[in-house]
Amino acid sequence: MKDSIPSNIGVAAQRKLLVLLSVQAGIVDRDQALDVGFSQRQISYRLRSGVWQRAYPGVYATFTGELPRHARLWAAVRFAGDGAMVSHETAAEVHGMIDRPTPDIHVTVPLSRRPARTRRPVRGIVVHRSDQSREHLPGPFKLPLTRADDTVLDLVADAPTFDHAYTWISRAVSRNVVTATALRVALARRSRIRWRTWLNDAFAEAQDGVMSSLELRYVRNVERAHGLPASQHQTRGQLNGRTHFKDNWYPEYLLAVEIDGPTYHSNEQVQRDKERDNANLATDDVKTLRFGPVDVTERACETAAMVGATLRRNGWQGAPRPCRRTGCTAGRVTSSPRAS
Repeated sequence: MKDSIPSNIGVAAQRKLLVLLSVQAGIVDRDQALDVGFSQRQISYRLRSGVWQRAYPGVYATFTGELPRHARLWAAVRFAGDGAMVSHETAAEVHGMIDRPTPDIHVTVPLSRRPARTRRPVRGIVVHRSDQSREHLPGPFKLPLTRADDTVLDLVADAPTFDHAYTWISRAVSRNVVTATALRVALARRSRIRWRTWLNDAFAEAQDGVMSSLELRYVRNVERAHGLPASQHQTRGQLNGRTHFKDNWYPEYLLAVEIDGPTYHSNEQVQRDKERDNANLATDDVKTLRFGPVDVTERACETAAMVGATLRRNGWQGAPRPCRRTGCTAGRVTSSPRAS
C-alpha cells in the first residue's frame, strides 16, 4: 500500500493517508486522495494500472481482489458523503440482529442535505435521509453506524405492518443487542414515529420473552383479552433428562401452548423434533396445545375457549370471559382441544 503513494507526497501527508486507509479498510474517496496530495492524473493512472479499483463512483479500494464486507461498508459510507452512517437492515447486520449480509447496503445521511447534494444513486446502496438517528460510538476510527436502539426504531418506522415491526424488536431484545429501557428512551427522543402507544407495550413484551408477533398476538388476543392466567414465555425446563423450550408455559396447570408460524408445516425436521418433544412431554402429564396464525387472530376466541377448558381440567378455578369481539365464544363449553 505504501508503494502506491506518489513520491511527491510529503511525509506528514503519507502518514495521514496510511492512517486513513487503515481505519477505512483500504478505502479512500476522490476528495480524500486529493486532500493528501494526489493529482487526478495520479488517481486515474492507479485505476488504469489495476493498483487501485473503483468500488463506487468516486470511491476507490487501494488493493486488488474482492472487497471484504467491512471495506464494502466503508465504500458505501464514503460514497454517500459526509455525515453518512450505515443504517437500517445493514446496521442490524453489524449489530448482530441478523446473520446474513444484506443484499443492499443501507446508509442514512442528514436530513439537512438536499437531495441534489447526494450523489447519483447506484445499484446496491439505499440512501435514507433523517436526523432522528444517532451514531454508535462516534469517533474518527469507527465505521459510522447508527446506534442499536435507533436502528431498531428506524426499522420499525419502515415496517409495512406492526407484526413486522415487532419482529425487529423481539429479535434485538432476545439477542441482547438492546434493552427495552434503551428502546423506550430512544422512542421518547423521536418527534414522529408510527405506533408510539403500542411500541412501549411491545418493548415490555419482548423483554418478557414474547419472541414473535404471533406470540404477541396470543398474549394479547387470546390470553389477556379473555382473562386467562398469565403464562411464562420462552421457558426452559428439564423433562425426562431433556431440555425443552416452551413458547407459553402454565407450570401450575402443566400446560404448554406453542405458536407455530407459517414455516412450521414446511419444515419436516422441525415437525419430527416437535413430535419427539410432544411424546416426552406426554409422559410427564404435560399437555401441549399447538396453534397457528389463524388461531391467534381470526379464531382467537375459539382458541381462548380451548385453552381455558384445558386449564380448568388441570385445576384452574377461573373461566374465560368474553372479549370485546361481537359473538365471542370464549365463555361457551368447547370440545376437547388438540393436545399432544
